[in-house]
Amino acid sequence: MPGEKELKEKLKEHRLTPQRRHIFALFLENKEKHLSAEDVYRLLQEKDRQVGLATVYRTLDLLVELGLLQKHHFGDGRSRYERVQSSMEHRHHHLVCLKCQGIYEVKEDLLCHLERQIASEHKFEIVDHHLQFFGYCAKCSAKSRQKKKEDNNPQGG
Repeated sequence: MPGEKELKEKLKEHRLTPQRRHIFALFLENKEKHLSAEDVYRLLQEKDRQVGLATVYRTLDLLVELGLLQKHHFGDGRSRYERVQSSMEHRHHHLVCLKCQGIYEVKEDLLCHLERQIASEHKFEIVDHHLQFFGYCAKCSAKSRQKKKEDNNPQGG
């Protein structure tokens, strides 16, 4: 399994259970997704993996603690997780749609200059930062514009 070596290495002082292996595998299979504990549980059930929701929560916490996953809060009351790419110096940023709850990644790190300036001015060693933009994705914006157009012209002409 891809990533098995990385998982074994990080879990040195913990047992590599089938449940942990299955949960980590989901993040390898869903690289572009930000999964909640409930998403992980549902996906495991679809694959006929018998893992309890409490085990999912404990495993996610452990994988975050070990630096294999990153935990995010996007303002919808649910924590979401994504796999940490070992090559990432900084995490990427996110665009969060307030209507459909879609989460889109911004790969560019546009804050490097600002980060260096802040670190210099405040004599502070910055190791990471997180940035989230909240708004409406293109699909939801188009639907909203169409609805406004229809509301302003109920006769269609």
